[in-house]
Amino acid sequence: MSLIKWTPEEFGTGIEQHDEEHKHLFGLLNGLHASVGTGERASIARSLDGLIAFVAQHFAAEEENMRKVGYAALDQHLVEHNKLVKTCINLQQQFHAGQAVITEETTAFLRDWLKQHIPHIDRQYGPALSAIQP
Repeated sequence: MSLIKWTPEEFGTGIEQHDEEHKHLFGLLNGLHASVGTGERASIARSLDGLIAFVAQHFAAEEENMRKVGYAALDQHLVEHNKLVKTCINLQQQFHAGQAVITEETTAFLRDWLKQHIPHIDRQYGPALSAIQP
């Protein structure tokens, strides 16, 4: 069963590029959640590494587009992104060092962060970024 499902009503920003990235991100998180369910450390590692790499790529794309349009809330958005990236990288390093495990609580934390961030923070950039959407 999926941990999180993208719907336009709940998570649509009106920016096709970022909506597609969010859908992919949800798929990666669901994959990590499934890997956690198997308990296979190698599978969890692959899923975790893929998710974190994509998060960094996605955040960079959002931030670049916000810079292009001079988005007024960019600094606040960067703070939110940087906090999550720091948390994820720290967890990733601890996991690979054998000092942490990835659990369903971990995937629930990420799900809850996305459920808060996309509808309440990302949606706000929709009108500004629509100017550069193809």
